[in-house]
Amino acid sequence: MHDVPYFDAFAPVYDFVMPATERAPLAAGLGNAQRDVERVLDLGGGTGRAARALEGGATVLDASRGMLERAADAGLPVVQGDVGGLPIQSASADAAVIVDALHHFPDVPAALDEAARVLRPGGVLVVREFDPSTVRGRLLEAAEHAIRFESTFYTPDALRGLLADAGFAPQVVERGFAYTVAGVREQRSE
Repeated sequence: MHDVPYFDAFAPVYDFVMPATERAPLAAGLGNAQRDVERVLDLGGGTGRAARALEGGATVLDASRGMLERAADAGLPVVQGDVGGLPIQSASADAAVIVDALHHFPDVPAALDEAARVLRPGGVLVVREFDPSTVRGRLLEAAEHAIRFESTFYTPDALRGLLADAGFAPQVVERGFAYTVAGVREQRSE
């Protein structure tokens, strides 16, 4: 994550200034899984806001040590690593979520390929992001660039295409400033 130093510095106050993750959009996305969902990964999960919103929790994976310390303090299992090369065994998770983080990933296609690799067939990736084609999305994008984040935002349809390229059967679950796209990992012929 190219914005990691900012998040290390921001970690002590992050949960105080960021709104809680909404459970309903994640549950709607996870409902697309074609298998039982037991092991969930919260990719780019920071302090574990999304993991705490999920019933049964999730393992939080992030590149920021400062953010992971906060997640661990909240009792969540954590793994430090890069989403472009996940330190997770192939086909070992049933679902993964990326909440308010995809726009910070330096190589989105690599991260989506890695998510597909670690999911079992029928598992689902749920991405909750912000639409840069909305007024609020354009303002958010400008604000993040003003504070020197290297953010790249995608529209829901563009993200759906990226998920398809990574081997998912994707669909837009919810549209708006904050939107949700879910992709079921297809069986790949190796």
